Order: sequence, then C-alpha cells, then structure tokens
Amino acid sequence: MRNIPIPIDTNKLTFVCVSAPRPRLVDKDTGEVKVDKQGQTVFQVGLSVSENDSGRVELINVNISGDPGLNVGQVVQPAGLVGFAWEQTRGGQTRWGIAYRAASFAPVAVPAAA
Repeated sequence: MRNIPIPIDTNKLTFVCVSAPRPRLVDKDTGEVKVDKQGQTVFQVGLSVSENDSGRVELINVNISGDPGLNVGQVVQPAGLVGFAWEQTRGGQTRWGIAYRAASFAPVAVPAAA
C-alpha cells in the first residue's frame, strides 16, 4: 500500500484536545521515542472532532513534530491535516486504519458565555 497523504478539509469541523500531547513511542517495551526526518520528537495528541452540520463526533490521534503545547479542553484548528491509510498483518491477523498528521495547531478563541 502506497503512503499517499489525503488532505482533510477542516472548515466544517470543530477540534477539541481531549488528551495532552505526549511523545509517540516506536517501541513500548524499550521506550524508544519516534523522531521525524529533522530529528524532532513526534508528539501524539488526542482530539475529539465534531462535524458542525450533523453533530457527529469522532475521536482521533494526530501526530505532530515538536510539542504543540496544547491543554486538555482547548479548542484548536489543525493546519495541514492529512490522513494516511495503513494496513499491517501480525500473526495472520490484518488490521487497517487511518493515521493523522498535522503541520501545526492554532488555538481557537471561544466566545464567553452570556
């Protein structure tokens, strides 16, 4: 399977940080941390994503190079969000999914409650 990035249109989506950024591990047994081509640590951020029109909600993990400095509960707008389809077979079992990566995150101002 080719690793072709699929751009994601985020205009009609709302993103909320639901798990604090943490370094992505290559190997959980050894604690080896994943780094990008420039040697920066890759962080994983848990986000809830809601569609503004339908109200449908999904939970996704998004990878980003460097610590984005986000807090749980913070509303953010990812820039350069792409998905990568993946597939792997272990022990005769095939798994597949979509891995997400963002170039950066921008905080979104939330209007004060009246």
